[in-house]
Amino acid sequence: MKKATVLALFLVSVLACNSNDDDASTPAIESDVTIKFTQSFDDQPVTASEFSNLDYTNENGEQLSISRLRYLMSDIVLTDVNGIDTVISEYQFVDVGESSGALLEAPIKFEEGDYTLSMRFGFSDADNIDAAYPDLNAATWGVPAPLGGGYHYMQMEGVYINSEDVNTNYQFHTIRAAENPGDDVILTDTSIAVNLGTVSVEGLATTIEVNMNIEEWYKNPNLWDLNDLYTMLMPDHEAQIMMNQNGQNVFTLGDITYISE
Repeated sequence: MKKATVLALFLVSVLACNSNDDDASTPAIESDVTIKFTQSFDDQPVTASEFSNLDYTNENGEQLSISRLRYLMSDIVLTDVNGIDTVISEYQFVDVGESSGALLEAPIKFEEGDYTLSMRFGFSDADNIDAAYPDLNAATWGVPAPLGGGYHYMQMEGVYINSEDVNTNYQFHTIRAAENPGDDVILTDTSIAVNLGTVSVEGLATTIEVNMNIEEWYKNPNLWDLNDLYTMLMPDHEAQIMMNQNGQNVFTLGDITYISE
């Protein structure tokens, strides 16, 4: 009986070792991850092909077009369930008109599993260093020195039909809010933390859509009247604060697609 017991324990031990060996020899599936930046206006996709068409109506009832849309996202990070951050990119410059920057490929593969996705609209003060980024300098993305230097967050431009039924150019530019422009300018960080929640990474490739809901810039909590606020917004401290407030819900998680084989 004692020999039988010892033999049984030996067999269990061998089977357990074989099972562990099998687990150890099975590699974790790793996925290529791509962030896809898109834009919409009341669920209508906005791409360069729709530029300059008076296709959109904001919350205040003004009909408008978009002829230019460029924006910057920074600190793009995936965080795993153990709280470990992986930086996908320090920043990404999206130029819709030039069809550039919409796809951001992660520099490494990620194991399958759940992650949280976060990023920032614009640069935080710590990163918003004047003339520090050659590619952004080449894109004329800088902010004039009297307004504190650094870089834009977004440039959105087009035409709207004003209250007198006249087609009028608008420039909806967001920057770090500047009060008292000049040598004694006072700056307020109006970049926006964007937390998009949980995303699942699966298969050989995962594409995660991040959508800018453009209509939100005009509606909540501040009803935007382009007749009053359509140009010269960069030196307008109050306007920049309002843009920051309206921008809190602009970015949302879109479709997540997978390639399994």
